[in-house]
Amino acid sequence: MPFDGLFTHAMVHELQKLVSGRVGRISQPFPNEVIITIRAQRHNFPLLLSAHPNYARIQISDMPYKNPPVPTNFTMALRKYLEGAKLTKVEQLENDRVVYLSFETRNELGDRLPLILSIEIMGRYSNVILIDPSRNLIIDTIKHIGPDQNRFRTLLPNATYNRPPKQERLDPFKDDTAYYLNLIKDYPNQEVLAGQLSKTYQGIAKEHALYLAEQLHAYAKDPEFGWQNVLHQTTNPTPSLIGGKRTFFTCFAYSAERTKKTFSTLSELLDIFYRDKATSDRVQQQGSQLIHVIKNNLQKNRKKLKKLKKELSSTGKADHYRVKGELLTTYLFQIKRGMTSIELPNYYEEDKLVKISLSNQLSPSQNAQKYFKKYQKLKNAVSFLKQQIDLTQSEINYLEELQTQIELAEPQDLPDIKIELQQQGYLKAQKRTKHGKVRKDKISQPATYFSSDNTKIAVGKNNLQNDRLTLKTAHKNYIWLHAKNIPGSHVIIYSNDPSQQTLLEAANLAAYFSKSRTSATVPVDYVQVKKIRKPNGARPGFVIYEGQKTLFVTPQRQLVDSLKK
Repeated sequence: MPFDGLFTHAMVHELQKLVSGRVGRISQPFPNEVIITIRAQRHNFPLLLSAHPNYARIQISDMPYKNPPVPTNFTMALRKYLEGAKLTKVEQLENDRVVYLSFETRNELGDRLPLILSIEIMGRYSNVILIDPSRNLIIDTIKHIGPDQNRFRTLLPNATYNRPPKQERLDPFKDDTAYYLNLIKDYPNQEVLAGQLSKTYQGIAKEHALYLAEQLHAYAKDPEFGWQNVLHQTTNPTPSLIGGKRTFFTCFAYSAERTKKTFSTLSELLDIFYRDKATSDRVQQQGSQLIHVIKNNLQKNRKKLKKLKKELSSTGKADHYRVKGELLTTYLFQIKRGMTSIELPNYYEEDKLVKISLSNQLSPSQNAQKYFKKYQKLKNAVSFLKQQIDLTQSEINYLEELQTQIELAEPQDLPDIKIELQQQGYLKAQKRTKHGKVRKDKISQPATYFSSDNTKIAVGKNNLQNDRLTLKTAHKNYIWLHAKNIPGSHVIIYSNDPSQQTLLEAANLAAYFSKSRTSATVPVDYVQVKKIRKPNGARPGFVIYEGQKTLFVTPQRQLVDSLKK
């Protein structure tokens, strides 16, 4: 992903508006990510510093985060040294993915104390480091790296701070030799040129190297202008999502055909790009046990269903056994004990000869009875197998519903799903308290939205929420919605006569929070709550209804966001 040196250069330029601001609140919502709120220009800017191995970055973020009840040691160190500190400088290390935030504060004696926060955006080696530059010592890091992990660069409290290893490549912003002109002559092929630019110059990812090569070819008569034009865009960026084999973000002005969407700031672009990715990653990490349990049970039930269907198909031979039994009974006088087979005319098929295997140990009558018994056994098995197939398919549908809910979940939704899996026997139940009582599980509240005309809309994010919302909380005359015939959320409009616009917006919520989130058109059923009922013994979240009407909508993330107030 191209959070390379060029993008870092553009981001550092965007963050200059924070200079002279003061640090307010500091929190660490996730193990590898810190939020430092900086008050500048009469506005609070939540600055996200991420050392996530896949999503490392620095940006101003408007994404909501929950502050953990117990702060980490790194958070405590940041609060001790940086709260109230003044941000004096934001700069980049050459054209590398390293950003230095310089602060000025006072110590206990009132003496001036300079501090530096280094953000290193380097994949799994990413880190956030608080440095005392006067002594060149590390105060603390978000990830501790001991000498046993990296003997060339120890990142521990009180260790000497060493900069990341220098890349033996040219800084594109300080290349007085214009070496790229030689590369253009030597490598006329655009893709080959891109590869050479990436190898020669510091901080240029593959995607941006291709763009740079394209611009140099576009300005073949004046390549120096093409080069400077690309570098100039890092201080006058066009924050964009670019489509193709895979979507990526950039600060450059790609062609309109390739650009999926543009944004007003780089930070807004990153919020949109990383929101689903980061949330999905955290759900995968925090919900790994739940995902494993559901996946294993799905595999087991799918194998079982396949086996049951195979057994059911074999019962199709039942009538063949009956016919053979009848033919043996009819032509009993032709059969002699000791025979191993006989051909008899089948009066069900115009006397076509049919070969029937016989046991030489049995009498003719016993051979006939053997076929009747096989017929009866298979006939009895049909009803049992159909029942088992229905039960297994129901189990699969339920587990697929849970799987979809985890795919659409946010980290705070996982505890409810865990409780449900415990209640359904897939996970061990909660341990009892000291007094021998089982802890009463608390179910979280559904998500709340408001339509354009300010009508309240509630969305259940899991089966337990869905049951409580639809069957206990909602008024009988309110409107209930659900994506048709697919796993998804129960949606309730808190009105008995909503406007058409509210209906469409609620339908969009139902479609978005369903398995068909990425579909172009999703049918959504809606009906009054009083027409919903839950069959006896049904799984959580399962209801049946009648008298519904159907809307067809296209799920839109922007609309969903606009309804969240």
